[in-house]
Order: sequence, then structure tokens, then C-alpha cells
Amino acid sequence: MKISNSEFQIMSVLWTEAPQTVGQIIGRVQKDSKWHPNTIKTMLIRLVQKGAVTREKDGKRYFYKPMLTRGNYVSAESDDFLDFLFSGRMGPLVAHFAERKKLSKQDIDEIEKILNLIKTEND
Repeated sequence: MKISNSEFQIMSVLWTEAPQTVGQIIGRVQKDSKWHPNTIKTMLIRLVQKGAVTREKDGKRYFYKPMLTRGNYVSAESDDFLDFLFSGRMGPLVAHFAERKKLSKQDIDEIEKILNLIKTEND
């Protein structure tokens, strides 16, 4: 499921706390953006149509909650990114970032710990 950067902001609000009314969502989103309430409502409708968010009526109000966890979404997007840009291979991804960004000793230590843990699990 593809979610735009703008829709991701709405999802982030819902991942923080759910369920929420449209008014609560608008209030929280507008802390970080100047989006018009109608823009936020339109994005909520799109997220419901995509199946990323569900809407339940309680009296006169609708409550929105995410249908996927942040972790599941990040995992799916990470896999798509890796497949699309690096043919699903982790080595070229790490090499790319190591060449483009100067790795600190702390970064290298963290990567080594992760690799050692993976090696131990695969033995």
C-alpha cells in the first residue's frame, strides 16, 4: 500500500494515539503544518479508501484509527526501497551509504554489532 508523504503525517498522528476524531487529528496535524482542515479531511478519506485507516461512527462523531502498524508500514516500504534501488541486496545499500556519508566510529560499531548478531543467529 502506497502512502504519500502528506498521508504519512496523518498516519503518524494516528500511530501516536488512536482512535481520534477528525477534530483531534486536525488539531495535531496543524501543530506542524498550515494545512487547511479540508485538506486533512480529504487525506483521511483517501486513507480510508486505501484501507490504511478505518472510520467508526459513535453518535454524531466519527473516530479514525490506523489499520496497519507503523512497524509493518516501515518494513514494507524498506523492502520496496531495497528491491527497487539495490535489487534486494543489502551489501550495495550499506556500501552506498558508507561512501556517501562519513560513518562515525559509533555508526561503525553499531553496524558491526548488528552484523555479529546476525552471524550468531545464522550459525
